[in-house]
Amino acid sequence: MNDEINYTNNPLHGLGLQELLTQIVDHYGFELLYAYLNINCFKTNPSIESSVKFLKKTEWAREKVEVFYLYKFKNLPRVSSEQFELPPRKRIVPEGQTPREPVELSFEDAERVREKQAQKAAEHGKTKRYGNGKSDGYSRR
Repeated sequence: MNDEINYTNNPLHGLGLQELLTQIVDHYGFELLYAYLNINCFKTNPSIESSVKFLKKTEWAREKVEVFYLYKFKNLPRVSSEQFELPPRKRIVPEGQTPREPVELSFEDAERVREKQAQKAAEHGKTKRYGNGKSDGYSRR
């Protein structure tokens, strides 16, 4: 019961996907959304209706858009690692944290973000495939 009260402090509480998408598209446009989120529904013949349809069927993409809404459009401070594990709609925004002006975004910054993500993915792929990078998978006794 207490958690339900806290959820009302989340800007996503009671906000439909169509309204959320309309707000961020009106502010940033489809091109910039695609540059930051790399979701094809924002690139190929984008429309609010087709994007909503896709996002409703695709949980990972919807959560990516919701995170963008919270931390870029609403410009909320980043959450604790405990809250980060929760889906965006279940995160609790602490009392006193209120939405601010949307973050100013650029295509140049989007490119830097993508390069950083690609680098992290490459590093993650190495460590995932070979454990922590210190072991070849065989125990040495």
